Amino acid sequence: MAHSAELATALEAAQQAARIARSLYRPDIAVRIKPDGSPVTEADVRCELAIREIIEARFPQHGFYGEETGTRDLDAESVWLVDPIDGTKAFVRHYSMFSTQIALRRAGEIVLGVSSAPVYGELAFAERGQGAYLNEGLVRVSTVTALESAVLSLGNMSSLATGPQWGRYGQLAARVSRSRGYGDFLHYHLLAAGHLDVVVETDINILDIAACVAIVTEAGGHFTDLAGAPIGLGTRSVLAAANRSLHAAVLDALSWARNWGPRGARGVWGGLGGPGATGASGARGASGASGASGGSRASGGSGALGQRISAALAVPISTSSRLAVCTQ
Repeated sequence: MAHSAELATALEAAQQAARIARSLYRPDIAVRIKPDGSPVTEADVRCELAIREIIEARFPQHGFYGEETGTRDLDAESVWLVDPIDGTKAFVRHYSMFSTQIALRRAGEIVLGVSSAPVYGELAFAERGQGAYLNEGLVRVSTVTALESAVLSLGNMSSLATGPQWGRYGQLAARVSRSRGYGDFLHYHLLAAGHLDVVVETDINILDIAACVAIVTEAGGHFTDLAGAPIGLGTRSVLAAANRSLHAAVLDALSWARNWGPRGARGVWGGLGGPGATGASGARGASGASGASGGSRASGGSGALGQRISAALAVPISTSSRLAVCTQ
């Protein structure tokens, strides 16, 4: 298919970032902690510099908002939104769940997105009115409309898991056909391709999701925040579904979510819990214990740590549920 100049530029920039990321993908890469507590590596910075150089050479009149190099002309009609390595923690731990996210926002709406996961081996992209593609194949969301038939995936959940709303999510998870936590770029690719039906996520940044907004929307999906509001620069939560009917059903099931807005994951609803608090997708409290991703059976000789996490989760260790921990 023929690409517009803007999409062709975004794809070229993503390819260049992929080359850099692959060249630096090693277990011993140096890590620096930014003031906000998030990690950054040479790969993050070099990828964004390469992306920015390509985009600004072609479209000097456009604005730019990057995770590492900052902003320029955010009031321009067209602004590029870039996260060079979305999933730096995965990159640092040397597993493939990281991606480069490049989106174009025009007149307040996201019109183009490229989501490149070079080690995992997926490239998704979309442009308004041109459909959504995954590894060059046209993709479409599922036709599932009933909660009881839906596959649900959750991503970052720190604020939700540590707040009083967690029970509502548990009720939703019990109603759907299947729930998993694919996270990051992957569950948006799966949603766009019709392999799952709903994504719920909190504690996100617009740069994490902007490209996937374009991809899921062009695949036929409906993408808002947890209050049902359109995605904007201040968005901190996600409710994405295969269609408006299913989206409305999830929004109704999570009716408390109408209290969510662009207030920020670490504002009214925010925080990562108190000392030792653990969220279901890995939120970390002061004790450093990480949240469980699947139940409560300590495995691999985890001993006292497994007992402590089980106690924090208020569930007994049994053979019917699983909790795996690393003690090294």
